Amino acid sequence: MKQEKEPLLQVGVFVAEYAAHMMGCGVHTSRVIRSTKRIGESFGYTVKISVLQRSIILTLLDQETRENYSEVIDIPSLPISFERNSELSALSWETFDEHLSLDTLKEKYRKIISSPRINPLFVLILVGFANASFCKLFGGDWCSVGIVFSSTIAGLFLRQQMAGKGINHFVIFIASAFVASMCASTSVIFDTTSEIALATSVLYLVPGVPLINGVIDIVEGHVLTGFARLTQAALLIVCIAIGLSFTLLLVKNSLL
Repeated sequence: MKQEKEPLLQVGVFVAEYAAHMMGCGVHTSRVIRSTKRIGESFGYTVKISVLQRSIILTLLDQETRENYSEVIDIPSLPISFERNSELSALSWETFDEHLSLDTLKEKYRKIISSPRINPLFVLILVGFANASFCKLFGGDWCSVGIVFSSTIAGLFLRQQMAGKGINHFVIFIASAFVASMCASTSVIFDTTSEIALATSVLYLVPGVPLINGVIDIVEGHVLTGFARLTQAALLIVCIAIGLSFTLLLVKNSLL
C-alpha cells in the first residue's frame, strides 16, 4: 500500500537537517546525497542537492503538483563519528524499505543524534595506547613508548578542553601539537629514541578523515568539495608542523 504523502515543507526541513548533520559528522559527499535522496524518494519527492564545504543547497520537488521547497542550510561543526554515520545511513534504508512516517523518522533520528558519546577518559586512554603503538612500530624503545603514551594523553586532553570552549580548531591543533611534543621532548633526558618519540607524539592529530573524504569526493566527481576538504586537511597538517616546530626550536640543542 502506497504511503500517504507527508507535507512537503516538513519533509524538506527534516531532510535538510539530516543532510547537514551527516556532512558535519564526516561522511563523504556521495553517501550524503544517496541517503538524502533515498529519504526524499520514500516520501514521494525528488531531491536535488548541492553540497559545499560549509553549506548545503537543497530542493525538494513534487513531480505531481510541481510544488517545490528550497533551503540553504549551514553544515555544523560536529565531532567525527563513524557509528553515528552508519546509524544515519541505515535509517535512510529503514525509511525507504519500511515506509516510516515522518514522525517516526524524526523520533528515530533524534534518538540517534542524542545518544551519549564515548566517555572522554576512555578516548584518552585508547588514543594514548594507539599513539604509543605507533612509536613502538617505528622503532622506539619501551621508555619512548611510555613517554609518547603520557604525552598523547596530555595533548589530547588539552584539545578536548579547548574544543569544549569553542576555540578555533587551527589554534587547537597548534597548541595540542606543541604540548604533546613538548612533553615528549623529556625523552632527551634519558638514553632513549627521542627522535622517534617526538615524531610520533603528534600523530594522533593527523586529519585522516578529511584526507580520505577529500580523495573520495574528487574520485566520485565532487571536485569542489573534495579540494576544499583536502585544503582544510593541509592547513591542519601545517598547524601540527608549527606546534612541533616550536618544540624543536626549544630542544634542538639537546637533540644534536
